[in-house]
Amino acid sequence: MEKIYMVYVTFSSTSEAEKIAEKMVRERLAACANIYDGVESFYWWDDKFQKETEAVVKFKTREALLSSLEESIKEEHSYSCPCIVVLPIDRANRDYQEWILRETSCKEADEVI
Repeated sequence: MEKIYMVYVTFSSTSEAEKIAEKMVRERLAACANIYDGVESFYWWDDKFQKETEAVVKFKTREALLSSLEESIKEEHSYSCPCIVVLPIDRANRDYQEWILRETSCKEADEVI
């Protein structure tokens, strides 16, 4: 069975997160997107300490779509250097894995099956 992944992405606002999450799911690059609003982020940017409130999205997808998902997110994202972290899902309910594979599709994914 093809591997599945969780893709963790931070956004500047809930509205940006919702817009991009909906687009990725509608395009079937991700089976699901969970939005966590009000995440406090502390980091250095341009030699300045930053504290911002962001929204986090966790996308669930298949291996064959990782590059397409990442590129699509980068095209839509407002940050010049967005946080896009790919995490393998080593173990998940088999029914859930099968659902993710069913709900994601594209030419690349169909060639892997």
